[in-house]
Formats: sequence, C-alpha cells, structure tokens
Amino acid sequence: MGRRFFLRSVVLADVLLLVIAIVLATYRVFDVWAPWLVTTPSGSLMPSVVLVLMGAGLSLYGSYLAWGRTVPRPSYGRAVVIVGATMGFTAVGLVVSRSYWSREWLLTVAALWLIFGIVQRFILRRRPWTERMVVVTTEKILADDIGNSDHADVIAIVDPLGDPEDVPLVDGASLVVDLREVLSEDMARYVSSASVSGQRVRPLVDVYEEHTGRLPLVHIVGGWELTRPVQRSQYAPAKRVIEVLAVLVTLPLWLFLWGVVWLTVKLDSRGPAIYSQERVGRNGGHFTLYKFRTMVTDAEATGPQFTSENDPRITRIGRFLRKSRLDEIPQLWNVLRGDLAIVGPRPERPVFVDQFSESIPFYDSRTLIRPGVTGWAQVQYGYADGEADAVEKLTYDLYYVKHSSLWLDVHILGLSIWTVLTGQGAR
Repeated sequence: MGRRFFLRSVVLADVLLLVIAIVLATYRVFDVWAPWLVTTPSGSLMPSVVLVLMGAGLSLYGSYLAWGRTVPRPSYGRAVVIVGATMGFTAVGLVVSRSYWSREWLLTVAALWLIFGIVQRFILRRRPWTERMVVVTTEKILADDIGNSDHADVIAIVDPLGDPEDVPLVDGASLVVDLREVLSEDMARYVSSASVSGQRVRPLVDVYEEHTGRLPLVHIVGGWELTRPVQRSQYAPAKRVIEVLAVLVTLPLWLFLWGVVWLTVKLDSRGPAIYSQERVGRNGGHFTLYKFRTMVTDAEATGPQFTSENDPRITRIGRFLRKSRLDEIPQLWNVLRGDLAIVGPRPERPVFVDQFSESIPFYDSRTLIRPGVTGWAQVQYGYADGEADAVEKLTYDLYYVKHSSLWLDVHILGLSIWTVLTGQGAR
C-alpha cells in the first residue's frame, strides 16, 4: 500500500466516522436520524452541521499536510487536535453567525468522533504502513536505524562496490542509495537501469529523515544544509505572530493553571514556586528562562548537573509536573517576550552548550532558530542526561531546524498535548 494512498484512506475514514457521529448524535439528542429534519422554535440544526463539516475539512487537510516528510503513523494526539480544532472552528462560526446550536448535540458529536478516531488509529497502528527497501551503503549503522523504525522493512544491505547480482529482486521494494558512496561501474549501471525501468530509487538521506525523524550527522558537510533552509524560510515571521496570538487568546486558561500549580508547589515543599535559570537562545544569545520549581531548593549546591530519570532531587509534585510538562507554563512569558517560540529546540544552559560545542559537531546549529517550550526532540526522545543523549537529541533538533514549518509545528503540538493529557511520551 503506497504512502499517499494510506494517508488519504485515513482522512476518508475520519470523514466517514464524523458522518456516523453526526447521525448518532442527532438520534441521541433529537430522536431522528437525519439532521436536516431537526427543527426547533430557535432554528434549524443544519448551520451547526455545515460548520462542523467545514471545520473537519480544514482540520483534516491541515493534518494531512502536517505529515510532511514523516511516516504516516496515525497518533492519538493528532485525533485530539483534529476534534478540538473542528469544534473550535464550529464555536467561532456559531458565534459569528448567531445560528441555533445545541450544546448537547455538539458535545455528543465531539465525544463520538473522538472515540471512533482513537479506535480507528488503534487498529491502524496494529497493522501500519511499511516501506520495503534494499539499501546500498557501507553505513550499516544508518541502515540499521532505518530498519529499526516502525515503518521500514530493510530486505538487504548491499555493498556499493559489490555485484548487482547481490541485490535481491523484490516487487514494490525501493532501492535506497547512499549518494556519498562511490559505486562500482556495474552497480552504477544497475541503479540507473532500475530508475529508468520504474523502480523507486531514493537517496539514503531522504529515507533516513523520513523514517527516523532525525538528521544523519555523518552526512552533514559544512552546515550549509541547515543554514540555507533557515535563510530562505518565510515561516519565521508568521510563526511569531501566530504564537503570540495563541498565547494571548488562551491566556485565561494559562492563568488559571498557573495559580493552581503555583499553590501546589508552595504547599509541597519549601522555597519559591518559580525557578529562573540562564539559557542560550537564538544565535547564541542568553536569556532568563522561567519554570515552576520541581526540585529541592539546594538541588545544585555542588554545581550544574543533568537530571537523571529517577533523580532524588525532584520533589513529589515535581515528578508529576515534569511528566505532564506543566512545569513549563511560566515559559509562556518567555514566548511573549520573544525569548522562546512555542515550538523549537529546547534551550540549553550555557555551561552545557560550551561543553557540547567543543565535543559534538554542529551542536551550535541548534541556535539557528528560536528555541521552544516544546520541540521535536522532546516528543520523540525526552530528557537528556549526558553527552550520548545530547547527540541523539541533536539529530532530532537539526531535523526540525531543516524542516521547520507550520505543519510540523501542528504535528509536534498534537504530540505535546497527548503527553500533557496522558503523561506518555516523556521521560
């Protein structure tokens, strides 16, 4: 099954499930199956139906675009975002049009559609789309990374200088070629012939990025592969406006949560509820980052250190705040100030930036764009507690730097919301 066909089938299934949810909700609330038959003294139900369908169309189209270069693995968080965005659009439309609406009907439609969407994704994740491929490279580690991803089936790894007869012939399999390698004359002819004959021939870097969501550090030459997309991007100015408006519109919710968490932290342990720390921002500049305190007040009496998975310095409520990411709420102030974006590479402390910049190639490239409250590395990998983890997270951060877009941000926010709601997806 092709990638594009798989994605379109998910979208069409969501539309069908929404129609079923509308029919069932109409029968549940109004005791008729057809929504166009619903008439009340206050008006018709059809404006609500039309707005729900329009909102769903926009949300599903945005979700389709948000897949970008990543593999099509339907996520539960994406289902939550789709339903939430649809209902948000519907609410705004009803307020503007002043049409009749039924709160019970809208809540029933949303609940049913969300349940159906989660069940559909549960089924699809048990038998996901996969791409079969033969990889021509000497970089076995990269090929193994691809093979260990959820949606790739590496049939064979072939030596670029080897004999084309070693390449297994499998119908529908992609031929993935490492363009940095020197191919033997026979292998070069074979790859060219495979492309001409219609077999899918793909560069190793593209396949690696798509299936792992990471950037292979060994394939970065001088950093220009990252700086050029950033310099040409027209998304950054619009992103800043969108994120500031999003914070301001949802400010009442954040102020309420701020008050609840602040009181909880104060009651749980002695010390200030808000913790400030110097971090490195865009282009290496420093700023003060704010967050709710999750550790004891003298946590770094012996000097800066990474947080381990079962760190004894973390307070009781701090463990929950870290897992749910609610400790990050004060950083919305940093977003309004311009220190942070909502989505971007997480800002690191100067002492660790200096250390990693010396030992990890291209570590400074993380600061080409504004750091974020949440990011691709956070939803894919979690916390880092050493240099080895920092290298792994860097591959995700550089992927985001190279492919930053509105649709990737939507995808990351969906995964982040799922983490907040369930506590899963973070270490």
